[in-house]
Amino acid sequence: MTLAVRAAPSPNHDARPDGAAVDMLILHYTGMQSAAAAIARLCDPAAQVSSHYVVEEDGTVWRLVAEDRRAWHAGVSFWRGHEALNGRSIGIEIVNPGHEWGYRPFPALQMAALCDLCLAILSRHPIPARNVVGHSDVAPERKEDPGELFDWAGLAANGVGLWPADCPDLGNSDVVLEGAELRALRGDLAAIGYRVDPEGGHDAALACVLRGFQRHWRQEAVTGRADAGTRARARAVRALCGA
Repeated sequence: MTLAVRAAPSPNHDARPDGAAVDMLILHYTGMQSAAAAIARLCDPAAQVSSHYVVEEDGTVWRLVAEDRRAWHAGVSFWRGHEALNGRSIGIEIVNPGHEWGYRPFPALQMAALCDLCLAILSRHPIPARNVVGHSDVAPERKEDPGELFDWAGLAANGVGLWPADCPDLGNSDVVLEGAELRALRGDLAAIGYRVDPEGGHDAALACVLRGFQRHWRQEAVTGRADAGTRARARAVRALCGA
């Protein structure tokens, strides 16, 4: 069945860099009180923000920017050695009030429409599963979206992104890793795609990256702690990435 997409053109876009291939899909939540308010902002020239698509809670899909143009959605960002990710990505805003306005689960109709949209995008662009990420993955120091209630596992089960299905939850722990285990965790995070120093203690910068990782791949424990459960999950995700 063909996905129905409505048009709400935004003026907030420009040309992609010469020779840039689209190899990333970045998912966001709108973080506003209504879909109408979010679309209005994404189409407001003064706001200087946009996305390629918006998916409403009832499953309605809006196209704001053509895929061959650079939408302004990721801001200062990093993934797998690359910065300024707008030039190489498709951005989708998913309507949800977000942590500021009453964060809530994403409805089934919305997730189904999002999945169909993502699959259509993946059919048009060579985007590897390891590059289907959230805003909080590429900018963990600034962003929390789409957050710990987002069904990454469901998307992965339908061919969108990655999920370490066979990695058990080891439970929450106040005991943080040290020495070789902590270095190994830093290495896993870097191999997955995060900006993280190879050496260092359990500092604020690492905790920030860990919360970003946990919001995506360890949603039951968004603590920012480098514990054994997080290490196990990171090792499993790294294996899926082929890194």
